[in-house]
Amino acid sequence: MQASRIGTRLCQRTVHRLVISRFFSAESTAKASSLLSGLSAKLAQSQPMFQVPANDLRILAEPKEFYASLLDMIQRAQDRIFLSSLYIGSGEAELVNALGLALQKNPRLQVHLQLDLNRSTRPGASSTARLLLPLLRAYPNRVKVHLFRSPSLRGLLAKIVPPRFNEGWGTWHAKIYCADNDLIISGANLSANYFTNRRDRYISFTNHESLANYCYGYLSAVSAFSYRLSPSDDPSFPLTPHSYRQEDYNVVWERPDEHPHNINDSFQTALSSFQTTARSSAPQVFDENRVGIFPIIQGGQFNIREEESILNLLFDHLRGVQARPLLDLTSGYFNLYKPYQNLVLSASNVTTRIVAASPKANGFYGSKGVSGRIPEGYTILERRFMELVKHSDSSIQLDQWEREGWTYHAKGLWLSPDAESDPVLTLFGSTNLNARSAHIDTELSFMMVVPSSNEPAVTSANLALRRRLAEEVASIRKHVTPWTGHDRHVRFATPMMLRIVEDML
Repeated sequence: MQASRIGTRLCQRTVHRLVISRFFSAESTAKASSLLSGLSAKLAQSQPMFQVPANDLRILAEPKEFYASLLDMIQRAQDRIFLSSLYIGSGEAELVNALGLALQKNPRLQVHLQLDLNRSTRPGASSTARLLLPLLRAYPNRVKVHLFRSPSLRGLLAKIVPPRFNEGWGTWHAKIYCADNDLIISGANLSANYFTNRRDRYISFTNHESLANYCYGYLSAVSAFSYRLSPSDDPSFPLTPHSYRQEDYNVVWERPDEHPHNINDSFQTALSSFQTTARSSAPQVFDENRVGIFPIIQGGQFNIREEESILNLLFDHLRGVQARPLLDLTSGYFNLYKPYQNLVLSASNVTTRIVAASPKANGFYGSKGVSGRIPEGYTILERRFMELVKHSDSSIQLDQWEREGWTYHAKGLWLSPDAESDPVLTLFGSTNLNARSAHIDTELSFMMVVPSSNEPAVTSANLALRRRLAEEVASIRKHVTPWTGHDRHVRFATPMMLRIVEDML
């Protein structure tokens, strides 16, 4: 009899928990539906749309998990590997060896690398270009390395600006890592600190052919306007006009009828055409049972400003929301682009939490010379922003991220229906949301929308994804403290330096 009563009580408690769980799931779904109503349709009108089951997405938590996943993808690749990054670190012999072993194991495997020219060809034995020469020599028909160079640095400046500073006129900045149809979209580059103690974001997609093909198509469009790397002893790459030899490799320009400093119009046309084609071939109706992924290209120097349009669309949408959403925003280089500042400052119905890197978490902390003042420059920019906050009707909280022995490179935003709910939207990818990302660098980012659904299994998967997004925010905020910028020391000459380089930060 006693056992029967205990069993009855346990059953009643289970039913009670199930009812409560379904109540909160329904409440969370209703809040999400209210916040997102109509937004996905607006996004699909301007951007390509990819629809992914929530169970096919993973949010990686740590640099070491990112690196392990990257190596695993490379080891399993059968047909193609394409990697896009600012550069590959000089010490990444293991990564390059993994590419070599994958090529050796699979005769049909093709490897495509898209990198930034200025960063990858710094003089010396440790450059990215020289690191990749053994692969190019061993597999000349199966490995392609393209190097994008910003056309903004030209003329006399191109000759006198030192290699360490020529990135100030623009870089190739997209971070896409794909093997076959598995992808990782990140803000992290391919070097040791990004694999160990430099905080970033990493979102993994499993076996999504259409999204992988989109990313490959984007890189192919960019590679047509990039230099190609080849060993200096490779007879198949004669030095065409505008090509040159450096150390023991060639940097080959494959558009002999077009000067690399004059590609702005044709490059804009190519990317705009690519995006138009991708949008027209994408689904036009948003499936509420799948997560929406919307790619966003930003190349301000080429007058491609999709990120600005999408953020304007998002904040216009938020103005019509009755509840009080929570916006989490972060950038390792917090020099929020002025139009974005205006959007955040004028969103009086939104609670905004911002995380910036503390000076010690800034990648330039402790650098020699002028670059050692860059963290102080960000302090000045943060002070200016907080002065604007003080005179606005907005609800904005600025915190600083610091973790012993780590630097901070995360970027993006998360949108939640309210302070008690998990995010339903996130912006992720390469953009730092600053003036540099808007005007100078060439970026690829993505907006993810996690919809509500009437199907229990889908609702459960979507809620689990939202929970993982919330955990991502919490893991970042675990290492934040209130902003202390007003108490920091800024040396006398730093404001003068900032006047010169502000839009490069």
